[in-house]
Amino acid sequence: MYIGFDIGGTKTEIIVLDAHGEQHFKKRIPTEHDYQGFLNNIESLVLEAERSVGGACSVGIGLPGVLDPRTGLIKNANCTFLNGHQLKKDLDARLNRSVAIANDANCFALSEAVDGAAAGKSVVFGVILGTGCGGGLVVNQQVIGGLNANAGEWGHNPLPGFNSEIDGNPVQCFCGGKNCLEKFVSGTGFTRQYNQHSSAQLTGPEIFAKLESGDALAKQCYELFIDQLARALASLINSIDPDAIVVGGGLSNVSRIYDDVKQLIPNYTISDDVVINLYPAKYGDSSGIRGAAWLAR
Repeated sequence: MYIGFDIGGTKTEIIVLDAHGEQHFKKRIPTEHDYQGFLNNIESLVLEAERSVGGACSVGIGLPGVLDPRTGLIKNANCTFLNGHQLKKDLDARLNRSVAIANDANCFALSEAVDGAAAGKSVVFGVILGTGCGGGLVVNQQVIGGLNANAGEWGHNPLPGFNSEIDGNPVQCFCGGKNCLEKFVSGTGFTRQYNQHSSAQLTGPEIFAKLESGDALAKQCYELFIDQLARALASLINSIDPDAIVVGGGLSNVSRIYDDVKQLIPNYTISDDVVINLYPAKYGDSSGIRGAAWLAR
């Protein structure tokens, strides 16, 4: 049995999967923002889950941050109370076992590579198009974290072929970079590009509704978004050429993007006869926590 945790700013969720991916336990509680209280809750949930399934489990944790491979400290977590702590070391001691920890985007990619939309594929890149733009790389069902734990940070590459006449004014990113992908190919990026030309400040779903009704501005912004996404995905194909790219996040539910972007990707790849396996996530919002459980294998 494999325990997976999904850690967010408001909720901490736990599941237990068996070797076939069947769920045997699930519970959600509010996230405790005091570090010692957080450790207490993780320990308590593990014990409760193991009582429920009748035996000891391996444990994996997905969180919005990374474990620095040099220092063992958590960094870049938006759950800021975790930053600077030896989370793995502390949990290993508490639970008397080795706990696996990975970024939640890596967990998403692992879930889809093990038994999701990309099951059976060797090299899988998971793309999250939500509030921001994240990614994770999995090879032979193993997360590739990289020397600096930066593998998969696709959203903080600059938009390929940025042209202010096409893409608008340069945009500063919170990471310190300029014109990062997530400022364009994300839910917030899409709405920003529409709303800067509109007096009505609309949400993403409202803009897509306008697109379906034939609104000219929505059509223009959508076509720009698809071109930007095609450039971004082509850069992945030109660099690692994955067997499958799986898309999660809110924009993954927009069914038309898959065919539309696949038509444009060959404009930006080194050859124009590329095979593109681009899929929506099988497990949707559950992929992150399922991937955390598979980490524990």
